[in-house]
Amino acid sequence: MKLLLVDDDCTFRERLARALRERGHAVTSCGSRDEARAACAVTTFERAVVDLRLGETNGLTVVADLLAHDTDIDVIVLTGFGSIATAIEAMKLGVLHYLTKPVDADELLAAFDRPPGDIPDEGDLPPVPSLARVEWEHIQRVLTSCDGNISAAARLLGIHRRSLQRKLSKYPAKR
Repeated sequence: MKLLLVDDDCTFRERLARALRERGHAVTSCGSRDEARAACAVTTFERAVVDLRLGETNGLTVVADLLAHDTDIDVIVLTGFGSIATAIEAMKLGVLHYLTKPVDADELLAAFDRPPGDIPDEGDLPPVPSLARVEWEHIQRVLTSCDGNISAAARLLGIHRRSLQRKLSKYPAKR
């Protein structure tokens, strides 16, 4: 099965691509809209996984490009910053499913096999992370985007630098 993976997070993209290849899929990974367009000009894909935020580009523009190029492609949108508005917009474009990160290869492949709009049973869903864990992951994302600059991250988070330092000194929640 030929699968296109579009995500600007190189580490996540390559880890997911490797996991999908280990499961027998031919994966082409791209980090931008232009790379995805170039890949589609050369190869016809059966499935695509597109990140919602691709740097300065909205992943939904990539979805529109893919579906304009080939209406038979199954597309799943991944996001770390999900919202109802973007989920509705993605579904209107014709995506199969809208999943939130983190997602592993097995969850992703299972989503491709589910009918559109089908919600998995509660036993099949990954455990919901605690609020403390979500906060920790968000702080880590912001800190990474600021290249480790605590003062800049604190400004983006809207908290005092010392408050951020206290939060960072604690261990992350297990769940």
